[in-house]
Amino acid sequence: MNKRVLLPTDFSKNALNAIRYALNLYEDVHCDFYFLNAFHTKGYSLDSLFIPEPGEPNYEEAKQASEKNMNRLLEVLRFHPQNDKHVYHTICTYNSLLMATENLLNTKDIDIIIMGTKGVTDESNAVLGTNSIIIMEKITQCPVLAIPSEFNFTSLKEIVFPTDYKTPFKRKKLDSMFEIAKLHNTSIRVLHIEKSETFNNDQEDNKVLLTEMLHNIDHSFHTLSKVGINQGVETFIESRNSDMIAFLNRKHRFFSSILSNPLIKELGYYSKIPILVLKDNF
Repeated sequence: MNKRVLLPTDFSKNALNAIRYALNLYEDVHCDFYFLNAFHTKGYSLDSLFIPEPGEPNYEEAKQASEKNMNRLLEVLRFHPQNDKHVYHTICTYNSLLMATENLLNTKDIDIIIMGTKGVTDESNAVLGTNSIIIMEKITQCPVLAIPSEFNFTSLKEIVFPTDYKTPFKRKKLDSMFEIAKLHNTSIRVLHIEKSETFNNDQEDNKVLLTEMLHNIDHSFHTLSKVGINQGVETFIESRNSDMIAFLNRKHRFFSSILSNPLIKELGYYSKIPILVLKDNF
């Protein structure tokens, strides 16, 4: 069965950049790519009890614009090297991005979502972009990979995986990271920000378990002490020029705490490289 990749798009430059990244990331994998545009109509709120019906002028205008832009996207992608392993599907739907995404996850058995970190409606001073944060926070059924604006896929040398070793690892939760590493011969750098001088027994056992899972992947373990988590991770990534960071999201509202003010100001480098959000509850 082909890998199923969902690619939300608002037809912005950032969304196109994320699509190109995805096509390169899975160049050697048989994939079904689902391009999703969740369109809106003028004069209606998505939260309103009254929604436009197919056939109404506003609805048809918005639908036609969405479909026209989707066709333009396919035309642009024809300049991307042809890959017989890849199949494209297009979906234009009246809905919020979150609801449209959840619907597709339920009906298409999506393996991963890949999207840009900013869109045409996001404020210029946002670190990641509203839509990206909503999807990373709310979607629990599959991993989400967020690609920064202007970040081009060239090579993937290393993925940084911060962990506190406090919870036992499950292979299926980390499979997306392992798969990417194996596809591109990528090293995984496991990073621990030390809060105490010694591990307890559970942490030691969990580190051993993770070591066993990484036995066929190039990897190394790193520890930083006397530094805050955000600052430590950022410094580590920047000093090594890492290519991706992977988080295991164990809390439903993980990003609302990490990305809320004033912590959002401490993220810095997180917004410069792809962020792979691994889910711990599917």
